[in-house]
Amino acid sequence: MTSNALRILLMAGAALVASACNKSGMATSNTATAETKTSSASGTSNTDPVASAESAAPASLAHDAAVVTVDASGAMKQVRAGKNGWTCMPDAPDTPGPDPMCFDANAGKWADAWVHHKPPPDGTPGVIYMLEGGTDASNTDPYATKPTANNDWVKTGPHVMIVGSKAMLAGYPSGAKPETSAPYVMWAGTPYAHLMVPVNKS
Repeated sequence: MTSNALRILLMAGAALVASACNKSGMATSNTATAETKTSSASGTSNTDPVASAESAAPASLAHDAAVVTVDASGAMKQVRAGKNGWTCMPDAPDTPGPDPMCFDANAGKWADAWVHHKPPPDGTPGVIYMLEGGTDASNTDPYATKPTANNDWVKTGPHVMIVGSKAMLAGYPSGAKPETSAPYVMWAGTPYAHLMVPVNKS
């Protein structure tokens, strides 16, 4: 999970855009839910947002996903229409590490709830792929934007996030300082608790 709260805001906005675009098959643009400084730079290629976005998930999924970017003013732009209900975003160059992501519609609903400080729908599991890894984040504070002495900052490598299901979290470690090389619960004790599953990208 990226530590940059605006990155998640963008994700929620992108889900809404992608949903409409996947139905119509036509390119559209929209305004993101927050202004941020994001460009089409890629963790995989400095010039190709599609290649960067696709690097976040397995090729079989990413190839047919919608690809969206956000400019410095917060305007959302669809780079490619989707065919499978998934949305991918390229790396955000203003975050310290590579953080392209791909997510399904349920994950978009979860993120939208987080953005608006509302309870996310439960029993609607969603998936977020971040196979390039993610920017460091607080493991205990869903809204932290930088490390402090008390917010349990963690580093995340390539991973998959499972969101939207409290029942799915049972039995996984949920302490403030997890072993990040094994699955663990991030943001435990909050409505936005989710499962972090480290993966070997290769």
